[in-house]
Amino acid sequence: MTTITFLTEDSRIIGFDAVGHSGWAEAGSDIVCAAITSAIRLVDATVNDVMGLCASVKVNESSGSIAFRLPGGLASAAEATCQNLLTGLMVYLTELHSEYPDNIEVMEA
Repeated sequence: MTTITFLTEDSRIIGFDAVGHSGWAEAGSDIVCAAITSAIRLVDATVNDVMGLCASVKVNESSGSIAFRLPGGLASAAEATCQNLLTGLMVYLTELHSEYPDNIEVMEA
């Protein structure tokens, strides 16, 4: 199962941790893992490559984990955009959980 934990601070999403393989199918054929990874990569590319914000992204392929953290001190427009992106990611992954409840879990901490 893949577990995604969204980290919050004073109602602000500051990042998330995604851990584990969904187990829907073998690695390379798993549509649930592919959907999760694709959505996370879209947020990463938007925040870091399009917006140029230098969010921390740590990938550990051996454990199947991704840790994403927003930088502090963002301008209000960048902060609003990042919050919308992360909230959208949370909604998307929660909907994916409703389709594949044995393969993905979404939590807040």
